[in-house]
Amino acid sequence: MTSTDASSTISAETPAPATADLNLEVVTLNVSDIDRAKGFYQSLGWRLDADRAIGDDFRIVQFTPPRSPCSIHFGKGLTTAGAREPGGPVRLILAVADIDAARADLISHGADVSEVYHYERQPDRSGELESRVPGPDPDTARSYSDYASFSDPDGNLWLLQEITTRLPGRTWEADPADVAAQASLLKDTATHHGAFEAVAPPHDWWDWYAAYMLARQAGYGEDEAAATANRYMAEVKHVVVSSA
Repeated sequence: MTSTDASSTISAETPAPATADLNLEVVTLNVSDIDRAKGFYQSLGWRLDADRAIGDDFRIVQFTPPRSPCSIHFGKGLTTAGAREPGGPVRLILAVADIDAARADLISHGADVSEVYHYERQPDRSGELESRVPGPDPDTARSYSDYASFSDPDGNLWLLQEITTRLPGRTWEADPADVAAQASLLKDTATHHGAFEAVAPPHDWWDWYAAYMLARQAGYGEDEAAATANRYMAEVKHVVVSSA
């Protein structure tokens, strides 16, 4: 999950993690003109891996963005449905370490990339366009917040998302930096649990910790995560306080 959207409901039970390695390899795009789409992605400097046709009813074109482990496919006869069916254009996210550099490189290859923006979602302004705010996130220390976007000729939308530090639990390999981030999250959790503990009936602290940490890892801010943990304690654990 490269976006921060998540349900506000924290499940009482966590399923066992999958054990098989499942690497997202390819995303199939809907295009109406194969050669036009091929020309567009070639102009971006992306690696052309394949352009293969068999008869009149099958053609597959594969490109891979620079240093990406996942590729894109488009062509003819790739699905049981016809071209652009079902669903129309798709939305994809490219993780970048430096959004300004990535944006400049794409523009140099002819892509019409938007200015950098971030989101400020409110109950009355939560849609994709109305929640966009021009410019980078004022909190420069926050990862996952800055975006820019461009579209291919068929309207498939590409978002650049700057990720400088992964949230705890968002990497598969052991990383000392991830340990440090986890320690920071634990400290943050303990601090906010103190406010709840001061007014709450006796309870198991680890229940509140788990709900708060899951919410933070889902991208919630500190206050939202604390409110989510409080709801979890009230609704699932039946630990109710008048205010927390």
